[in-house]
Amino acid sequence: MASESSVWNTCNYSRDVTFFYNLVGKKISEEWSTQDFVVIGLGLTVCLIVVLANLMVMAAILMNRRFHFPIYYLLGNMAAADLFAGIAYVNLMLNTGPWTRMLTKEQWYIRGALIDISLTASVANLLAVAVERHQTIITMQLHSNMTKRRVVLLIVCIWVTAIIMGLVPSTFWNCECDLDDCSTVAPLYSRRFLIFWAVLNLLTFFIMVAMYARIFIYVRYQSRATSEHTSEIRHNQTVVNLMKTISMVLGAFVICWTPGLMTLLLDGLLGKASHANSFEKYCLVIAECNSLVNPIIYSLRDNEMRRTFKWILCCLCRKGADQRRQPSVKINSPLSEETLDFVQKSEDRALRKPQDSHDKDGWTEPRV
Repeated sequence: MASESSVWNTCNYSRDVTFFYNLVGKKISEEWSTQDFVVIGLGLTVCLIVVLANLMVMAAILMNRRFHFPIYYLLGNMAAADLFAGIAYVNLMLNTGPWTRMLTKEQWYIRGALIDISLTASVANLLAVAVERHQTIITMQLHSNMTKRRVVLLIVCIWVTAIIMGLVPSTFWNCECDLDDCSTVAPLYSRRFLIFWAVLNLLTFFIMVAMYARIFIYVRYQSRATSEHTSEIRHNQTVVNLMKTISMVLGAFVICWTPGLMTLLLDGLLGKASHANSFEKYCLVIAECNSLVNPIIYSLRDNEMRRTFKWILCCLCRKGADQRRQPSVKINSPLSEETLDFVQKSEDRALRKPQDSHDKDGWTEPRV
């Protein structure tokens, strides 16, 4: 009991956020500068665009039955993670600068946990997409046979894991009982946790890149082996185009998040000697931009997604223009009949015969 009491007394639970910032030499500005206002104004504007853009992606996937496949549900969950990241950045912007010294430790931990949760959800979701693509591409299928129940269960597991990882620093893996282990980037976090966090995510990046490289090699080999069959060539090309879109999403994520993870790794290994505070804000801005990149990739790569975006925007404009000809909307697809006929004919020519029973949930070939 005595040893337990002595350990408890060495912990600094009564100290406030300012104490830990002063301990590691991270300055909290006392007054607002013009630069602070510009950074926060631009940051909030970008966050607003991120939230709206990813809401549109989620709405497009839910409303268009051509996207009702496991891969698109996972991409929709990726948009949800990006939307959550936008909300996390808004909270960060509204609790930074001189406002930092006003935060309680609980509020500070929540601010960091939101960022951690969004990153974990994105990484776990990309890993799930990689596994799903590996299972389907090896059998040269466009979509997996995973049931909706399993997809929902997988998405729930992703978010549960993300929440648990976000709560780890605030519950037990911090430096309140070991001041020598405090991080300079996140003063209440343990440097050992930052090392674990950065290495885990960087290793996951490497695994996903290796998986996609193997998938591309396999698809290329299969394409050459079936070069004499026109229908199979078109199907393979559709598979490759979808893979390119997903690979661009993965590539953008790795490029945007690697600088921040390397900063955390250096801070964990070197502490104050890493001088991580001098460039952490730039890494955070790059990471924030990733949440805006994915909707752009979807709209540029997928004609069907872009068509659905236009339909959603037109509907929003019509609501404000007082055009309500139909009292109730009962449609199976968010596309007009003219566009739907055009898309259907394109599907029939590109992938399947008209008699195919699966044509009711057809697939529009993404843009190369």
